[in-house]
Amino acid sequence: MRTKTLKKNKINVVTLGCSKNIYDSEVLMGQLKANKKDVVHEEEGNIVVINTCGFIANAKEESVNTILEYVEKKEAGAVDKVFVTGCLSERYKPDLQKEIPDVDAYFGTSELPNLLKALGADYKHELIGERLTTTPKNYAYLKIAEGCDRPCSFCAIPIMRGKHRSKPIADLVTEAEKLAAKGVKELILIAQDLTYYGLDLYKKRNLAELLEELVKVDGIEWIRLHYAFPTGFPMDVLDVMKREPKVCNYLDIPLQHISDAILKSMRRGTTQAKTTKLLTEFRAAVPEMTIRTTLIVGYPGETEEDFQTLKAWVAAMRFERLGCFTYSHEENTHAYTLTDDVPEAVKQDRANEIMELQSQISWELNQEKIGQTFKCIIDRKEGNYFVGRTEFDSPDVDNEVLIDATKHYLKQGAFANITITDAADFDLYGEPAS
Repeated sequence: MRTKTLKKNKINVVTLGCSKNIYDSEVLMGQLKANKKDVVHEEEGNIVVINTCGFIANAKEESVNTILEYVEKKEAGAVDKVFVTGCLSERYKPDLQKEIPDVDAYFGTSELPNLLKALGADYKHELIGERLTTTPKNYAYLKIAEGCDRPCSFCAIPIMRGKHRSKPIADLVTEAEKLAAKGVKELILIAQDLTYYGLDLYKKRNLAELLEELVKVDGIEWIRLHYAFPTGFPMDVLDVMKREPKVCNYLDIPLQHISDAILKSMRRGTTQAKTTKLLTEFRAAVPEMTIRTTLIVGYPGETEEDFQTLKAWVAAMRFERLGCFTYSHEENTHAYTLTDDVPEAVKQDRANEIMELQSQISWELNQEKIGQTFKCIIDRKEGNYFVGRTEFDSPDVDNEVLIDATKHYLKQGAFANITITDAADFDLYGEPAS
């Protein structure tokens, strides 16, 4: 008599949204691997876990479309089970259960043990820092805190991620050591708000002390700071940045707007004068620092005058890196009580104007780099180019350095000194320094 063959399950984790979600997927995959599960990231698998984003309209749409795509595959017999986790699931679970009932189960952002149980795995507390990284082997995200206590009017993150919770320094050092042992050379520190780090655990802003401990980790050569908040920024971080070569001269600090009326409505707790003073202090303390920021245009009540104030300020500040988003009217946020009164076309025009201005600024700043030599990390080979980054550039969002692979050989995941030979709006071209 023939016995039925037991098909071995393969779990496919699909990640949508930001770097915090990438990190969460990696933790989930690390747990599954420790439970002897066969787990892959965005490859074929008969069980699918979709880690969703619920931040703004187009991200939500992408998440819903991805869920529907896998539900169709389930109905066609191509996959056996579909589970949904992450921010969209946290924010809209009852709606999703009603609208897309064919998903096997929905889990929120803090329900990892329950999700593991549904996948036939146990949550292992001892796995501090054990992750299956999905980024190129030379860099990894290090999430130093979860949640946010800020009251920004336009933002739904506190609804989805809860209050700010810092991770202990010792745990983060352990995690960094494990990443370094795997060959990671660059740590990108992420949180909803780096500025707040430590207030809950140590009763003081403790980002500088965390950096002091992380620079001691052998094998880590670059540490990069993402998502700081301007109000209450711990200035001692700049001393560490100046003193420690491992801490990149780079800061990502989303400023959102500069018109005082808009900042007040956004509940940002700052003004144009205070923000300009802060950035002036940054430049004075670390003149070689690259500042990345993001802005929102088309916020409720944004007048043409407000927009022109923002545009003039962007021109004056000459940010090295800048992204611009159109306002998304999100339910359950404070701004949702306001009228979303800037037409979509006007929002888009304003975003385009800011990015056009920024591309000119970026081009001018890049021209100044021609002839200079920079230490670069080589992330990958793409077509006929090796693609690298300077310490002033974060992966996926910033400038890249392109080196002709038909003329030069570089080792992926390694550092190389590259002399810049040409520059475009957002990319640099170079060759290995002789």
